[in-house]
Amino acid sequence: MASTRADIGIIGGSGFYSFLPGGSRVEVETPFGAPSAPITLGEMGGRRVAFLPRHGERHQFAPHRVNYRANLWALKALGVSRVLSACAVGSLQPSLQPGTFVVPDQVVDRTYRPGHTVWEADGPVVHVPFADPYCPATREVFLTAEGGQAPLIDGGTMVVINGPRFSSRAESQWHAAAGWSVVGMTGMPEASIARELALCYATVCCVTDMDAGAEGEAGVRAGDVKAVFASNIGRLKRLLERAVTVEPAQACECAHAVDGLPLPFPLPTVGDGIGPVLG
Repeated sequence: MASTRADIGIIGGSGFYSFLPGGSRVEVETPFGAPSAPITLGEMGGRRVAFLPRHGERHQFAPHRVNYRANLWALKALGVSRVLSACAVGSLQPSLQPGTFVVPDQVVDRTYRPGHTVWEADGPVVHVPFADPYCPATREVFLTAEGGQAPLIDGGTMVVINGPRFSSRAESQWHAAAGWSVVGMTGMPEASIARELALCYATVCCVTDMDAGAEGEAGVRAGDVKAVFASNIGRLKRLLERAVTVEPAQACECAHAVDGLPLPFPLPTVGDGIGPVLG
């Protein structure tokens, strides 16, 4: 199974559909169905890396239709222990202008979509710790990888809305008044499912717009979001390429998130559901 194993997983957001040129592709079946796309496997910086486009290869899955459970389960089945995520967000604060990269340390979940947990089977109820939703060691990997090339904002709160619509002006003003930093549509339940699967997980957010509550803003349009994200995709990929090579400087407890808890079924083991290499 050496050719279908990986150490690090990368999940790409809107406009980020390819990575690892020359890599091989595998399909992975999970108890929750298929992931958003076949997973690309390859070598980068001496590490085995697995790349998955969150919205599919043609952006066919809206935020509320992404199969977050299958995506993360599949990465776990490939042997991934650390997940680096990227997403597009709107800014809620004047200091965070379009083009800014933010590595949040907190999240507020305002979604109401299905598939919020892998632990829906009959059996023991599973409560995982989530006070600090992002792996501190993986956040530090992003911040270390920055290296002065793509200045990052260290910390902040991402509020996650259900989508696919953008916020109303009143909602945006409410989010900003609460002191939250950015708003997105895909940060949850991705982060909480990663914790349920005992994966290290952190995200880097690319600010693409000032949300509707910002003073003088006319509101958010999808075309503008895609254009700004596209103009920053090179910077984002370079950041991820450096992050893959960074060894965490601190330990974390993510791998032990469900230790000692009675589970209705076991976590995936390496090789579960993995099909043949597609080339």
